[in-house]
Amino acid sequence: MDSFIGKIRNLDVYPKINEDFYSRTLSGGVITLASSIIMTLLFISELQLYLNAVTETKLVVDTSRGETLRINFDITFPALPCSIVSVDAMDISGEQHLDIRHDIIKKRIDALGNVIETRKEGIGAPTIDRPLQRHGGRLEHNETYCGSCYGAEGSDDHCCNTCEDVREAYRKKGWALTNPDQIDQCKREGFLEKIKDEEGEGCNMYGFLEVNKVAGNFHFAPGKSFQQSNVHVHDLLTFQKDSYNISHKINRLTYGEYFPGVVNPLDGVTWSQETPHGMYQYFIKVVPTVYTDVSGHTIQSNQFSVTEHFKGADVGRFQSIPGVFFFYDLSPIKVTFTEEHVSFLHFLTNVCAIVGGVFTVSGILDTFIYHSQKAIKKKMELGRRDQKIGPAVTR
Repeated sequence: MDSFIGKIRNLDVYPKINEDFYSRTLSGGVITLASSIIMTLLFISELQLYLNAVTETKLVVDTSRGETLRINFDITFPALPCSIVSVDAMDISGEQHLDIRHDIIKKRIDALGNVIETRKEGIGAPTIDRPLQRHGGRLEHNETYCGSCYGAEGSDDHCCNTCEDVREAYRKKGWALTNPDQIDQCKREGFLEKIKDEEGEGCNMYGFLEVNKVAGNFHFAPGKSFQQSNVHVHDLLTFQKDSYNISHKINRLTYGEYFPGVVNPLDGVTWSQETPHGMYQYFIKVVPTVYTDVSGHTIQSNQFSVTEHFKGADVGRFQSIPGVFFFYDLSPIKVTFTEEHVSFLHFLTNVCAIVGGVFTVSGILDTFIYHSQKAIKKKMELGRRDQKIGPAVTR
């Protein structure tokens, strides 16, 4: 047993120095204390990195096909009433969604930003009091109401029972509704009176749009939109207004779900209109993003960058539709974020590197200071000895 222990002792590559052959110094103690503090701080930093997840970023080509893009928005128009503002969306594939109402909430707000009313639909429900029938006569007792569409009927049995029905029929025909007071349904519902009642109010609109994952745009503009000679136009004559203030604040705008670390550059952005007419445009580059957390849960979302431009009108004529337009395009590159923990072996390797590196550097520094002190001390002793001997004096 003693011989086996002796063999192991002979394998020791760390020979011990007898205490008679080394000395302790003040500088060595200071360096040892400083090295211990540095090693402790570096160890704590490495331990925090080991305990917390790190995010690895990669860029890959986006090969996804046939997906949809969800646009979440919350926008406030302090000077544009809810009764006249509408939402449209269209893309380069030719698909159009005009006057979107589903999944969108409107809040009427006063000049101070207080909520007056929350609603999903536009102007209120009609009160039928002997309304005009499609055949021209008035509604009689026990007769089913079928309102006239004023020439915009899509078929023989098409009925327009509300002002909104007439406006929708006109939109499909590509016609502008110039004077709502000439429409029995609009006059009965008090269409223009309700618009005047909302004069000076604002509107907060929030919800989401589900669109094709291709380049396109969505916009907020006054009036009901329709196609006229393959041109997208809005019926502004209906509201009998000279100008529209499209000042706005974007409370939130996201393309897809939230994921940790995402930055949405338009959140909280405010713009105030200083000219009578104009179109405010946001040009957005959407970057598909995949985020995977440490548990393996994956979030399919997007990031985006944006530039802004205001397009005014010339000499009082509308050269463009007044409104707020968001033009978006998709990047062909997808960003992937993957959260993962540092392996224990990597952590152990870094800790050994910290201890060994600090120990080696402190040893070199201590050796340098020790030999420097010895050299300086030796020179000082030689100087004192020369002063004691001095030159010989003759009389």
